Amino acid sequence: MADLGSKTPRKPSTEKKPAAGAAKKKKKQGFSVGKVIFWMLAAAALAAISAMGVYIFVILNGNKILKQNIDKLDFSEASIIYDAGGKEAGVLKVENRINVEPSEVPPLMKQAFIATEDKRFEDHTGVDFLGIGRALVKDVVARSMVEGGSTITQQLAKNVFLNADKTFFRKATEMSIAVAMEQQMTKDEILTKYLNYILFGNQAYGVKAASKVYFGKDKLEDLKLWEIATLAAIPKAPSRYNPLKDPEKSKERRGVVLKLMQEQGYITEAQRAEAAAVDYTAPPKAQGTSGRNQAFIDYVMKEAQVNFNLSEDEINRGGLKIYTTLDQNAQQIMDQTYANAKFFQKSPDDQIMQSSMVILDNKDGGIVAMVGGRDYMRGGLNRATSAPRQPGSSFKPLIAYAPAIETGKYTPYSMLKDEKETYPGGYSPRNYDGVYRGQVSMTEAVKKSINMPAINTLKEIGVSNASKFVEKLGITLDDQDRNLAIALGGLTKGTTPLQMAQAYSAFANAGTLHTAHAITKIEESDGTVLAYKDQTKTVMSAKTAWYMTEMMRSVVEPGGTGVAAKFERPVAGKTGSTQLELKGLEKYNRDLWFVGYTPEWTGAVWMGFDKTDTKHYVSMSSGSAGVIFKEVMQKALAGRPVTQFKKPSGVPDLQEELPPKGVTDLKAEINPETGFVNLSWSSVGEGVTYQAFRKDSTMAEYSSEPLFSTQSTSYKDQSAYTPGMTYQYVIVALKPENGAEGAKSNEASVTIPNKAETGKEEPGKDGETGKEGSGKDPADPDKKGTTKPGTDGQGTTEPGTTAKPGTGSTKQPETTTKPGTGKPGTGTTQGTDPSGETTGGTDTDSGTSGGTGSSGTGTTSGTDPASGTKTPGSTKTQTGTGTSPAPSGTSGSGTQPAEPSSGKQSGSSISVMPDGT
Repeated sequence: MADLGSKTPRKPSTEKKPAAGAAKKKKKQGFSVGKVIFWMLAAAALAAISAMGVYIFVILNGNKILKQNIDKLDFSEASIIYDAGGKEAGVLKVENRINVEPSEVPPLMKQAFIATEDKRFEDHTGVDFLGIGRALVKDVVARSMVEGGSTITQQLAKNVFLNADKTFFRKATEMSIAVAMEQQMTKDEILTKYLNYILFGNQAYGVKAASKVYFGKDKLEDLKLWEIATLAAIPKAPSRYNPLKDPEKSKERRGVVLKLMQEQGYITEAQRAEAAAVDYTAPPKAQGTSGRNQAFIDYVMKEAQVNFNLSEDEINRGGLKIYTTLDQNAQQIMDQTYANAKFFQKSPDDQIMQSSMVILDNKDGGIVAMVGGRDYMRGGLNRATSAPRQPGSSFKPLIAYAPAIETGKYTPYSMLKDEKETYPGGYSPRNYDGVYRGQVSMTEAVKKSINMPAINTLKEIGVSNASKFVEKLGITLDDQDRNLAIALGGLTKGTTPLQMAQAYSAFANAGTLHTAHAITKIEESDGTVLAYKDQTKTVMSAKTAWYMTEMMRSVVEPGGTGVAAKFERPVAGKTGSTQLELKGLEKYNRDLWFVGYTPEWTGAVWMGFDKTDTKHYVSMSSGSAGVIFKEVMQKALAGRPVTQFKKPSGVPDLQEELPPKGVTDLKAEINPETGFVNLSWSSVGEGVTYQAFRKDSTMAEYSSEPLFSTQSTSYKDQSAYTPGMTYQYVIVALKPENGAEGAKSNEASVTIPNKAETGKEEPGKDGETGKEGSGKDPADPDKKGTTKPGTDGQGTTEPGTTAKPGTGSTKQPETTTKPGTGKPGTGTTQGTDPSGETTGGTDTDSGTSGGTGSSGTGTTSGTDPASGTKTPGSTKTQTGTGTSPAPSGTSGSGTQPAEPSSGKQSGSSISVMPDGT
């Protein structure tokens, strides 16, 4: 029996134990994940604790920081401007601040600034974390601090510090002060303090001061919606959205503000549309008062912002020492000149004639003096720098002549085409005096400001190449400017006196251009020095600069357009004017310019009206701008040593570039033996090369490539052989060593006669059959001569007649004798010459057997088309020997055409003298 107390043995387990390696791997993997999670949590906790600690520290210190710096909201230290000699020239400070109480600010104004600057202003506690998050995303995408995310409270806090750097420390400090402000002040107080503090441009601090400056209103409650929106648009960029400086940009930004107000429910769509459509008009004396050196000081303010990255607020309150290039003596003389009404045209109403001027120092590009307008006031429109106008002919040296000389293919003596022409696109300019000289030297074209040579020169060198040249001088062209009209200064946007003076200064400085600037250095209150870095570049060769100076010196000499600008120093320059396009007033101008220079300084003057219409246009002499240039430059340079323009080393003297004389006696004649055109002329000097240019009656212009070049004084043109074609020739003499060209010669013409007129066929080719002769007998119009086949291009033509109009030249009958018995034939030819007279003659032609031809006698008469004198008839006997066998001679009438290769003949040649003589 089985033992009941015993246990049934268990089967061994079939479950496999994991391999040792696998167990270790699993254990290791579990440990790694846990460790990572642990350290991540630890790092997050540490970061949170650190962030909380930093935040608590910042918040706790906010009140302390605010208390220590709150006085800076009302504190400012003036910045001083010094002239080139280190003397004080002006002060930049907060001069115009008017505070308002919260009750004085209308609700609509509060809403406008909230909608524009901080739409969550009423909800946050000083810091808008949603705004910061949005800004942070943009900063990450841009990989830089490009978005601020600041609230109105933060913007007010930021003004405690002059440093506007977007660093974490400054941002954190700004936030701490903002939170502290929210704890200590009401929303209304914060918003009012913000509106009292911010800069509105034109050195107007606070919304009330801005209301007086831009609209002439002392009470904010009197402002209309469009005016409120205009003010709310300014703080984003006071220099850009200032309605006095740029009404168009101000209006655009105003539209953005109004749209935001409408979207946030503060105004209706109808209110928005009405306010957006209003055009800004400045109130009387809106700019405030004008101080000493005001246009220059305003430009210094602008340059400090652009070149030194300083805000207008930092400049006004930073206690800076700004050193400049100003010459106060020159500035005073310029101001006095512009205050003298005798230099300007009288206006029929309150819109006065305007003008602006700037002077640069050639050696470094420093601005010596500047006037922005006759009535320029602080913060106003600076016409010397910010109001481009079309430069007219003062642009010719920059866009046409200087780039042409720079190619090396032109000199001041190069002869330029001066002919009236209509260009592709229908562009049909004209010379101001209606005179077209055919050709003029470049110097003469510059001196007298002739239009067509400038346009044709630009056409030759290419608009693209010329545009690249002028852009190196600091003048940017629009795409639509790239056409031939820019040769006369026809620019879409125009240029400013500052741009023109900078460009011309390169001529005075041997081709080196210094960027125009007013500031040399800025010393900050902590001793930091911000120095100007001169941007110098070579924009043209010294040779081009020198030759342009030599040509433009002639402009101020007697006979030149700029003689009014000449004074007792070396002066070079160029006048400019733009024609008025109002019907009936085309003889008057829209703009007047003079841009000129001495060895020391370059000056540019513009004159005109801000808005040109039938009551406001320039009727003064085109030299009026030159008069102002002379008045200022002569007095400002008085007392300084007189210096001369110096020719750069290595530049050939202009006398070496003197071109040869032009050929004046070119002749063109047809050789009766060969049929070629013989050209001949007299020598104009040793070592001269002659280039010939030809056109035929199918061409409007001469070919741009010469037909030939030679040092001989004659040439055979074998390619002019088309019957009935008129060919015209001119010769240009040049010096091979420098390419200096003389004037084009007189024009010589020839007309290749038809076959019947010469008795010759065109030169034949081997194996061809002679061409059929033609000609009608007056007695038998259907009767024609016939041509027999010949060998090697030879053939014999039977007698025939041709009646052609006379050409003023006489043609003798010819006799051809053939073997066999010939019967004498007699014929009479008639034709009409250009005078309407009838010519006539008798021709006797006989042939005999045995190959001997008898003599033929003919009488001809005609009228000379040049003199109108009838030429008496003449008789001439000619003998010819035939070479081809033929049947008995047949009677015929008229002259006989004969191929050049058919036999030796004697006869007369046809020649046309130069100019149709």
